[in-house]
Amino acid sequence: MTTHRNSSRRDFLIKGASFVALGATVPMFLQNTVLAANKSRRGRRIKDSDRILVVLQLAGGNDGLNTIVPVTNDAYYAARPKLAIKPADTLALNPDFAVNGNAVGLKRLYDDGYLGVIHGVGYPNPNRSHFKSTDIWSTASPAGKQHEGWLGRYFDNTCRGEDPPDSTTGIALMKESPLAMQGERFMPLAFEKPESLNWTAAVRAGSTGKVVTALNKPKRGDSAKAETSHEFLRRVALEARLSAEQIQAATRGRKDNTRFPNSDIGRSLQTVYRLIGAGLSTRVYYLSHGGYDTHARQENKHANLMRDLGEGLHGFVQALKARGDLDRVTVMVFSEFGRRVAENASGGTDHGAAAPMFVLGGKVKGGIHGAMPDMTKLDKGDLRFTTDFRSVYSTVLEDWLKVDPARIVGSSFPKLDLIR
Repeated sequence: MTTHRNSSRRDFLIKGASFVALGATVPMFLQNTVLAANKSRRGRRIKDSDRILVVLQLAGGNDGLNTIVPVTNDAYYAARPKLAIKPADTLALNPDFAVNGNAVGLKRLYDDGYLGVIHGVGYPNPNRSHFKSTDIWSTASPAGKQHEGWLGRYFDNTCRGEDPPDSTTGIALMKESPLAMQGERFMPLAFEKPESLNWTAAVRAGSTGKVVTALNKPKRGDSAKAETSHEFLRRVALEARLSAEQIQAATRGRKDNTRFPNSDIGRSLQTVYRLIGAGLSTRVYYLSHGGYDTHARQENKHANLMRDLGEGLHGFVQALKARGDLDRVTVMVFSEFGRRVAENASGGTDHGAAAPMFVLGGKVKGGIHGAMPDMTKLDKGDLRFTTDFRSVYSTVLEDWLKVDPARIVGSSFPKLDLIR
């Protein structure tokens, strides 16, 4: 039986191996075994019927009131004499709500029935720190009782029997693995661009190179089934090498007729589109779109963010639809908090609480979901949440990913009528 000490060491090796491998020389042992290992991997490619979740964080705290505008609400216009968006500068969703006029792509997705807007999403006793609130959303634990990410726990529960778990089942297009994707055993593959996964042999002088070479060099007496830390780390390093080669093969020189906006979010979504088309084993993709911390001179900044967000998501959905993949992809968009209701003296808004979330895809029930918070009954100047974000997680987990949400979010939360 594996002791707790050995288990902890193995967990450390899983989470640390990608750091060791990415910065080090790839020894001849790994290069000689890649082709053989790739054969065993081919059976893990995702099926056409498998469902994929794309999670997009609007990092910094998106101003929900200037994204989904309450065009008939006098309290909104009274609180924002300069920043409130006039009805004429919006795109109507229904008589009471409209989308920011710059987010044309979101309006098109809504009209096509692919976009669901969830009002007033938040959690009890909101925290207005970027880091703490992001941790709360990542762990699905406002009380701080969970330390692994909610998606990491999903992978821990669905990747049992694999040791180490296949890192390509979860991919984050970020410099570092987000907490939301980190489990007790699972660690996603994280990179900003496929070309940054450079696995050609590099010169690495000094003690680091010697240590990595020793870790990966087979020793006399090593068994193919050995469970020593040395052998385990070698297998993890090999898994990481294979993951990198799969990603690069999926995107290198690939041409298609899709048109994505020339923006950070457009390029990231195009990468996800290409990886989905390559049939990798990935079930969850995680992306971040930054710049939403609009304390000053918000008007033009937020307008550009809305334009990029709308164009990127609309291009992504249209490309998936043209290829026949839309019905097996759902996108969930969130921000760690909204902004305060009142504008500040710097032409911006400060950290707030509840805000709308978006869920979109071919199987999403489009339209408005949940109740808009009462703007005349604020909590210290902030909107009071009307939908717990764990209800959205639970809905996505049960109705889309087909797992028991209680095992992941830790309790039962009311589900929303989001998925067809």
